[in-house]
Amino acid sequence: MPNPSRPRAAALTTSAVLMAALLAGCGGSGDGDLTKQRLEWKDCPAPSEAEGGGPSPSPLPGGTTWQCATMKAPLDWGKPKGDTIGIALIRARSSGPDTDRIGSLIFNFGGPGGSGVTTLPAFGSDYTTLRTRYDLVSFDPRGVGRSAPVLCETDSQLDSYFQQDATPEDTAEEKRLVDRTVKFNDACERRSGKILPHVRTTDTARDMDLMRQVLGDSKLYYFGISYGTELGGVYAHLFPSHVGRAVFDAVVDPTQTPEQGALSQARGFQLALDNFAEDCASKVEDCPVGDSAEDVKARIAKLLADLEKKPIPGIYPRRLTQTAATNGIAQSLYSKDFWEYLTEGLEQAYDGDGRVLMLLSDSMNGRSPDGEYSNITAANIAINCSDEKPRYDAAAIRSRLPEFREASPVFGDYLAWGMAGCTDWAVPGAADHPDVHAPGSAPILVVGNTGDPATPYEGARRMTDALGKGVAVELTYEGQGHGAYDSKNNCVQKAVDDYLLTGRTPKPDTVCS
Repeated sequence: MPNPSRPRAAALTTSAVLMAALLAGCGGSGDGDLTKQRLEWKDCPAPSEAEGGGPSPSPLPGGTTWQCATMKAPLDWGKPKGDTIGIALIRARSSGPDTDRIGSLIFNFGGPGGSGVTTLPAFGSDYTTLRTRYDLVSFDPRGVGRSAPVLCETDSQLDSYFQQDATPEDTAEEKRLVDRTVKFNDACERRSGKILPHVRTTDTARDMDLMRQVLGDSKLYYFGISYGTELGGVYAHLFPSHVGRAVFDAVVDPTQTPEQGALSQARGFQLALDNFAEDCASKVEDCPVGDSAEDVKARIAKLLADLEKKPIPGIYPRRLTQTAATNGIAQSLYSKDFWEYLTEGLEQAYDGDGRVLMLLSDSMNGRSPDGEYSNITAANIAINCSDEKPRYDAAAIRSRLPEFREASPVFGDYLAWGMAGCTDWAVPGAADHPDVHAPGSAPILVVGNTGDPATPYEGARRMTDALGKGVAVELTYEGQGHGAYDSKNNCVQKAVDDYLLTGRTPKPDTVCS
């Protein structure tokens, strides 16, 4: 789903200071060959506001602590000896003997705009087997978290931003949406103009190749999830001979324009909602949010229509709007484990209480309980608008609404109007879609999930084809939610672990269920 998020009123000055500090290297030129730099690993500090806040990461089971460092990278890869920025890294050392160590396994968890420095510790115990032969490493990509973050609006402005009607029904509402989008985008240019031209996926791919060298690896060992698969594909295109072993999970379709991608997501989220409704209605006990799958969906549609006319109390003083409820429902479809929260949120909303759905929406938007926003939405918009050439005005979006509504009665309008997000963006987009053609690359394991709402299953086959003949090995997971490895499916995890640890790929077109 299109994301929106950022920092707060009192934090505006703080964020400006943080930005100045992180871009301090831009005052001088790079000091020679950046591949020769030595990283100073130290205990990790608490996450910054831009990373989402919270406490320092807890040690892994067994006591291994997380270490953090900052890598210097060129601000502008067109001027590699020019100004530099800091790229924030995190690692947990391999648990096995040095003689068994393969290298560093670098993770990108998607977004774009997600902080790897905060996400990897949250899921670190899931990769215990992989840690027997790898250091686990992740990073905040440029523009994200502690890595020269894109900053736009304050927390209080963002609360207002997320209360707006994101599915206009007449020309006056359309104008308000577009004007509010332009206001947000202007704030990004005003506060973050120096970094905005340098957050394309190709820039981050070059950062990863520098990271590979600084970490001491002759090849890249990589685990990309969601947008991380696009980043991995771009890396393989730019540096095919540098690929060691790579896994792409929850695979982005690299052949689609932004419009095609949004339409595909509309179908994907609708499929996931259909699956949720069928699951609820099939339970032995009564489904508390409908008598049948069709009734579940009809009641959701009525709730959203009612919220358009009259929002209900959410988390004081904010109210649950139609847009926030749609966002919260979408968030709950990222994992089957979240379906129980969707059921609870719908039950409460039907009784006039919007708190659970608003909590889910806040999670999507990067808002913490104390009202502070990470920079996930600012970074998401900055990276997407820098990567994607097409721009969509209100008239173009309006003409496409019938197709989006047919794809999803619930999410169609929301995803269609999300295409207005790059209106008047300060940096031109690079291309219609990324180039991932990677002849000569080592094998890449591509894992698609038939029930994935955010990166629909068809994307895995298209990524496989786009990488080129003989590069990708495709694995199918017949499951629900976004991604496959963290579903805890034994078949998927064994195939991925075996490949990363031994280099043996599963048989082509293996299916796990």
